[in-house]
Order: sequence, then structure tokens, then C-alpha cells
Amino acid sequence: MPRRTESGFTLIEVMIAMVVLTIAALSLMKMSGTMIRGVTDDRVRTLASASVEARVAEVRSWPTYSTLDTKYAGTEANTPTAGLSRATTIVRTGGTGQVNDFRRITITVSGNGLATSVTRTITVAAP
Repeated sequence: MPRRTESGFTLIEVMIAMVVLTIAALSLMKMSGTMIRGVTDDRVRTLASASVEARVAEVRSWPTYSTLDTKYAGTEANTPTAGLSRATTIVRTGGTGQVNDFRRITITVSGNGLATSVTRTITVAAP
């Protein structure tokens, strides 16, 4: 009887190849999702840091030391973007005419998309 020489894959080989390709595709999808989430988190954190630094620059350039509290103390919603809030707290040490008249100013941005708040504290002394 002559020997048949057929080339091709058996059903089991095809199924094993499909399982391997499916696992590879699912792994790539998971990695893509993780990468996209990481990029989004970095973007929100960068916006929050920029908002904190902008407030620090505003406070440092404010010309009237005595009105810092009324101008900047408080919380702003949706700053710099929806879902985030920027809080500015001012604690005064000393007072007018005293040697140690200064204000400790803390700016914090927190909200959706931030695992931890972005905070910066500066000290501004009376001129």
C-alpha cells in the first residue's frame, strides 16, 4: 500500500496554537490598560503639581503682605481640572511689628485621580 504524504496541522496543534495566541493577546491588552492608566495618573499629578506651583508663585508675588489671608486662604473646587480641589491654608506666627512676623502657607491639591495629594509649604516673612 502506498504511503500518504499529506502536509498540514492536526486539530490539536491548531487548538494549542489558538490558546497560545489568545493568552498572548490577553496579556498585551492587560499591559496596554496598565500603561494607559499610568499615563493618565501622571497627567493628573502633573496638572496638580502645576496648580500648586502656580499658587506658590502668586503668593510670593502678592504685593501686600497684610492681605495674604483674605486673598488666598480657602478652597477652590475643580482647580485645575474637574474633580480636583486646591486648598490654601495660612498660619501666622507673631504679628505686626514683632520680630518673628511670618506666615506659613500650605497649598494642597487633592481629588479624583490622585492617589496622594500634592502639597507644598512655603514661609513668607513680613517685609
